[in-house]
Amino acid sequence: MRMERVDWPGDILSLVAQEASALVELLCEQNSGVLDRIFALVEPKTLDHRQSLTNTRDRVSAIVDYFKSSDRNSCRRFLAIVYQYSENIPLLLETTLVSIAGYTPDHLQSYTDALKSMALQKYESVAQAVVKDIRLEDTWVYLRHRNPPRGKDRTIQPQASLDNHEGEESEHKVSVESLLKTTSRVVTLLGQAGSGKTLLVHCLGRDWAEGSFPSIHLLFLLEFRQLNLISRDLSLKELLFLFYPACDDDEEQSDAVFEFILSNPEKVCFIFDGYDEFRAKLTHPEKLESINDPNKPLPLTDLLSGLCSRRFLPDCTVLVTCRPRDVTDMFGSPGFITCELQGFDRLGVKEYAEQYFHKKGDELKKKAVNLLMNNRHLLSMSHVPGLCHICCVCMEHLFSSDGTDLQLPTSLTQIYMQILLAFLKRINGGVVSGTSPLQRYRSKIVEMSQLALKGLEESTIVFMDTDVSPELQDFGVKSGILSCVKLTREDGSSGYGFTFMHLTMQEFLAALHLMTSQNITESQLKKKLNLKTRWTTKIDPKSVFTDSLHVYVCGLAAEACKSSLVQLKGTEGTTAWVQKRQATVRNVLLGFAGSTSQTGPKIVELCRCAHETQDAKLARAIGSRPQFELRNIRLNAVDMDSLAFVTAAADQNVCLDIGGCSIDPDCLEILPSFKNVDHLIFRSRKYDDKFAEALCGILCKLQALQKLDFISGGLTDVGAAKLARALKDCPHITHLNVSDNSLKDEGITEIAETLCRLPNIVSVLMGKNSISTDGILTLVERMSACNSVQKVHVEYVDFENTDLNNTEEPKNVMLKQCNINVSNVISLCNKLGGFSYITLVDLSNNSLGNKGLKKILDLLPKLGMIQEINVSENGVDMDGVVMLASALCNQKNLRKVDASENGKKKLVLWFDTSSRHNSRQLTPNVTGIHLHKKLSLTHSEIKPVYMTKLCKQLVKCENLLDIEFSHLKLSNESVEKLMLILPEMSSLQLLNLSHVDLSTNGALLLIRSLADCQRVTAVELRHQAEAFIKFVPEKAEAAICKLTEYKLCKSNVEKLSRILENCPRLSELDLSHNLLHDEGVKCFVDYLPKLKISSSVSLTGNQITQVGALHLVNSMNTCEKVVAVEVSLGVEDQSLIKFVQEHVNGKTLRLRECSFEVIHLKKLVEIVNRCPRLLTLELSSNSLHSQGLFSLLDSLVELSTIQTVKLRSNGLSSEQIEYFVKKLSSCHQHRDTRIEEPWLTGNAVASLIAKCLNLQPHIKEISVNRASINIITEGNSSPRSTFVAHPENFSPALQSISFDDCDIEGQHLAPLTLPIQKCHALQDLRFSQLKVDRKGADFFSAVIPFLRNLRNLTLDLKGAAEDEVATLMEALPKTTSFESLSLSQLVLGDHGATVLGRALQSVPNLKSINLSQCSVWTAARGQDLVRGLVQCVSLAEIRLDSVILDEEGITILAQGFSRLTSLRRLSLNKIRVVTSETFVNGTGILCLLASFKGFRQMEEIELESWRIGDSGTYELVKYIPSWTELVKLSLSDNNVTDQAGEKLLAALSHCRVLQKLQLSKNQLGQASAAKLAQVVPLLPQLSELNLSENQFGQQGSMSLCEGLMSMKALKILHLTSIGSSDLVGVASSLKHCPSIEDVSLSWNLCDDSLARTLAEILPLCTKLKRLELWRNPIAKEDENLKDQRLNFSSV
Repeated sequence: MRMERVDWPGDILSLVAQEASALVELLCEQNSGVLDRIFALVEPKTLDHRQSLTNTRDRVSAIVDYFKSSDRNSCRRFLAIVYQYSENIPLLLETTLVSIAGYTPDHLQSYTDALKSMALQKYESVAQAVVKDIRLEDTWVYLRHRNPPRGKDRTIQPQASLDNHEGEESEHKVSVESLLKTTSRVVTLLGQAGSGKTLLVHCLGRDWAEGSFPSIHLLFLLEFRQLNLISRDLSLKELLFLFYPACDDDEEQSDAVFEFILSNPEKVCFIFDGYDEFRAKLTHPEKLESINDPNKPLPLTDLLSGLCSRRFLPDCTVLVTCRPRDVTDMFGSPGFITCELQGFDRLGVKEYAEQYFHKKGDELKKKAVNLLMNNRHLLSMSHVPGLCHICCVCMEHLFSSDGTDLQLPTSLTQIYMQILLAFLKRINGGVVSGTSPLQRYRSKIVEMSQLALKGLEESTIVFMDTDVSPELQDFGVKSGILSCVKLTREDGSSGYGFTFMHLTMQEFLAALHLMTSQNITESQLKKKLNLKTRWTTKIDPKSVFTDSLHVYVCGLAAEACKSSLVQLKGTEGTTAWVQKRQATVRNVLLGFAGSTSQTGPKIVELCRCAHETQDAKLARAIGSRPQFELRNIRLNAVDMDSLAFVTAAADQNVCLDIGGCSIDPDCLEILPSFKNVDHLIFRSRKYDDKFAEALCGILCKLQALQKLDFISGGLTDVGAAKLARALKDCPHITHLNVSDNSLKDEGITEIAETLCRLPNIVSVLMGKNSISTDGILTLVERMSACNSVQKVHVEYVDFENTDLNNTEEPKNVMLKQCNINVSNVISLCNKLGGFSYITLVDLSNNSLGNKGLKKILDLLPKLGMIQEINVSENGVDMDGVVMLASALCNQKNLRKVDASENGKKKLVLWFDTSSRHNSRQLTPNVTGIHLHKKLSLTHSEIKPVYMTKLCKQLVKCENLLDIEFSHLKLSNESVEKLMLILPEMSSLQLLNLSHVDLSTNGALLLIRSLADCQRVTAVELRHQAEAFIKFVPEKAEAAICKLTEYKLCKSNVEKLSRILENCPRLSELDLSHNLLHDEGVKCFVDYLPKLKISSSVSLTGNQITQVGALHLVNSMNTCEKVVAVEVSLGVEDQSLIKFVQEHVNGKTLRLRECSFEVIHLKKLVEIVNRCPRLLTLELSSNSLHSQGLFSLLDSLVELSTIQTVKLRSNGLSSEQIEYFVKKLSSCHQHRDTRIEEPWLTGNAVASLIAKCLNLQPHIKEISVNRASINIITEGNSSPRSTFVAHPENFSPALQSISFDDCDIEGQHLAPLTLPIQKCHALQDLRFSQLKVDRKGADFFSAVIPFLRNLRNLTLDLKGAAEDEVATLMEALPKTTSFESLSLSQLVLGDHGATVLGRALQSVPNLKSINLSQCSVWTAARGQDLVRGLVQCVSLAEIRLDSVILDEEGITILAQGFSRLTSLRRLSLNKIRVVTSETFVNGTGILCLLASFKGFRQMEEIELESWRIGDSGTYELVKYIPSWTELVKLSLSDNNVTDQAGEKLLAALSHCRVLQKLQLSKNQLGQASAAKLAQVVPLLPQLSELNLSENQFGQQGSMSLCEGLMSMKALKILHLTSIGSSDLVGVASSLKHCPSIEDVSLSWNLCDDSLARTLAEILPLCTKLKRLELWRNPIAKEDENLKDQRLNFSSV
């Protein structure tokens, strides 16, 4: 009976109250499902209270009472559910409910009919251009069984997931129709652009309207491109009825339908199409507020998220379409599934093409279909339905064009260019004029492409009619580029807009704009060229809906597109502009190709881009990588085609590693086009028997394939059999890996039988499969008959061969986890006997036990050349280990036993096979006693009883023996047992006790070995770290003892000292970091005189105070043998005692950062006073206090034995230093005093030195360097007091004074004038880095004339004015004793040069002059200076670097050189010659070089940057052989070529003491390098070699390697930018240079191979301080390159 609605006149809440008892009675009789629906309407807090009631009637009554007091809408929904779901409703109550429930079936039916009509209309609109009927039951998708795909490589490493199969998504095919067969779930339908998502969802709408999905009453299809137009908040009801309004906007019908939706969500389906086109990102469900009111307006992102995450209407069905990148936004709600559209297979492409051309004539149809199916590039793109349609349109256009020469497009971009031409052809009815369509419609295309790019940048797909000009609307619609669409605005009004015919066309046109617009800069263009990854995470920002723009930009950079771009640009000079823009794109891609950090998805994307450009150079750069690793993405035919393109271009072998990728079997048909793939890897559970069958069909076509891995997959015996049969046609296969599949005995056997038929097989891996023990033994038996098998590995079944004709190639047998026990051993050994040459047997993870181990020991070594037996994890215990110890001693060939955890875990036996292998060469006397043996027992606990058993067996060993007891737990009793037998182990060389859990007493027991065993040469014990005892064959002459990082109390120290008393051979004792504190140190120092230590004791890091430091200082008095004590209480906390050594007569005391108080200083003075042989005292950073300081200073003066006093940073004041110097005047012996304080600079230090000269007449030398002064006093033979009452009357003994870089200026020198004037004995005067002013010049003018005995004058001054310089030059000494003058960097000027020239004529005995960088004079005045210079005929050294001379000056210099026969050192670097063209071209330079003829004693010659060329080099070569004392030669930057270089190096072979050779910045090459390799063995003292910036090339660098082999003295080697990227040999040769300290290999483009070599040689280069590697593409992240000596950066 159909109930009609009757309006209820009264209040609905009153009605519920009136019928409350009837409602309670009704609901108490209903099932729990009805009550659950009602409970869902109640607020959570209220619901918790009512559900806590145990009686059903009580709960129902409470719920009815709740709705009596609720609002009208809630009450109406409650009554609607009661009416809809309750059974056996009383007639009277039913009549009442019908009148109140708020809807009738009439309202719902009429709305549903209207909804279906709209669905059919929309389908008709969308399917207008469809050429083939869509049948959903025959359209397939891949259904994934996991939630969203895996994340990016920066958060989750794909390889890690593949190893344990986490994160993999298993897939199976289902029809699109089935997606809505099951309701109440959220489905995401993925598909790339053009895959047909929009068409399919409209087909679903059509089928629903036609009655296909009866469980769905209402279906709403909403497009995100329409939803983009909504900016205000909406309720769900407003959203639905905005796009699907009720009939005639009937509010009553809307309410009734919406009440049905709320009450029956399981009967409602929402389809949201095109999430990738949505401008926003769905709100994360965790951020959504509680949604109780469905009428509440919400932001659209919240509303849609609530539906997709099932926060409301939880039982509704939701289908969302998007591109794969955006699937993570769906958040994986309960019931969420993901599926991806399957494209056309080969047959599908053919069917579609035939249907497209069905009505276009049989000839065209046949021609087009054949062309499409036979063209690999077009066919690969046609697997995507949308692109298949595009390809058909393209071919139709091409076939309709004039001409028979059909130029097929080779890229997607070129296809779209043809599509554009086809669309343009539609205008004017297809009438063709003489003008190119691109030129004819250029302005419209430019406007259209500008609109396309604007839309992409603003995330706009639908353009309002106001955004598109009427002319462009007309052009776009007529051509078919634009489509007119009906829009629903957010206010409910209707309108029209425009979209491009497909998003891909919008992207293509946008790319056209980027490539042709003058307004787009190169920088803007480059920003569009970002590679997109296919790995996504939930935290990624919402991506722009376009993902192909960069592909089309790359495609337009192809040469084939140049003419089209030129036509569209249409201005003068267009061709060059377009070519430049295309080159920009290709260069960006080349930059990507050079990156080593690109992940698999980005590599695929880069290959796509390269394929679009069709650029061979770019493809070669990408394809040159040795391996393509692709993880967890879907690979389509276009991807595979692109990969084939780049790998073919590289022309080198490549590995294709595909893991966890979804790949259609049809795509495998593209693999034969990979011409260079020699290694193919498939790893995923997705790859099953069906996949293997498809792979088998193309294996024989892969001509380069040598290695095939089908691992971690779903392969069973069925697939293995097919794979084995296919491999018979692959003779080049060398490697097969089918590990980690589901193979059983039968499948393994199938593959094993194939092995002998593969002539080149090297290895086969079959690990982690389901093989039985019997199957394993049978497999071993079969493999033993196959000579090509080198290695058998069960658990990783592995068969390898390197020489098929050699039956003695080593073979490995690995039988892991095979349940082999003692009963199988004999059978196993018999089967292994079939192998001719076994080297490794791995039986780990079996059940052998001690008995099985004994059988293995007895049988296996007899089988042949076994080198290793692995019996780990076989139930062996300590008794088994003792048995192995016995075998180690008794079996001649057993050389090593390696065990852990008392034999339970690791247990490996190593055998020596040399005696067996070389048995024919052995003499009868060879017994093998010199074989070195080792027992290693780690991570164990050795009980005393087993320690005794082990040691008693090891005593019997006659061979050299090492014992490793590391990572053990040893009790004192076990150590006692060890020490009892240790002296009897006569063959023991090393006892390793590293990381042993050992007590302090246990450690002291081990130290006792120094006394008990005279063969012990070292005991080093570091608490729970490295520790060992070393032995020598006979009695050790000296021994070392190190006991560190223990906690030694006083009693421990006493016990240790008593043990050490009995060690007469002790050389070094290290007790660092033992927490001795002051008490422990005193205890040890008290025992020190009784100990016989010959070298040193270290007590560093024992946390002592000043008291402890004084105990150590006192050891110099208590122990006569102590010669030095060093103590630092600072951060380094260092304490060291040294003992009597050869050539050391006195004692040395060094105290740093001790912060002595007065009481400590007094004690120190007392101790020092008792030490008569103290020669050197050093006090650094000690914060000395005044009261005790003066007492200390007095003591220092009184101690006549002290020769050297060093006081560094002790806070001394000027008065205290003066006091000390004054006290020294009473001292009558030689003293060297060094004082360093930060304030000793400038005026302060000048004043202090002046006072010191007045106070102390016996000062012989004073030097000031930065903030330190060094005063050397001579002994005073006069017994009388040296105190001078009238200092102005005495003449100081000062002979040398120097000020170097101490911030002194001329104004500070006044106090020094009188004291220095009195120093008549002064011979050396040096001022460096001095700022000179008029006062400074006056100082030197006043001082120098008084210094009659001055021999050496150095004035490296700066800031002097010209007249001040002239004053200085006039003051220069004119005495016969004056020998050396250095004025480097002094700006002389013309006047100064003239004055100096005259002055030099007055010093005939001058032997050395340095005027480097002293120019700023004119050429004429330079002549005056040179004339004076050459008058000094006694000169042995001249340095004129960077001075200015003209041709006349050079001539004067050359003439003067002929008279300077004593010259030994000449430096003329970078002389600036102001002269004529003839001189520059060589005449003058040759004249100067010819003047070298008279030099016979030359030691150093430097001629950098002369540009002497080959002619000058030939001139120099004439004289070099006579310079047999030459130590240094520098000819850098001289244009010396290879030919002259050979002659030069040959001449240098006569200079046998040469130490430094600098030939950088020349044009030396391979020949010079070869000659250098011949010459350097004749130069044994060569320590510095600079060959940077020459072009030796690879062959030359190899020659350098030969030379380096013999350079034992080499310290510095610079090979920056020498034209060879292969410096591996050079790096390797450095290990033959034991003295090397500094190396530069920068700017050579060396790769990681150099890094690997450096990692090997660095540990061998012990003196190396720096190795410079700037600008080399080396992976600095390599762990082997963390050495601090390596310098990768110029910063």
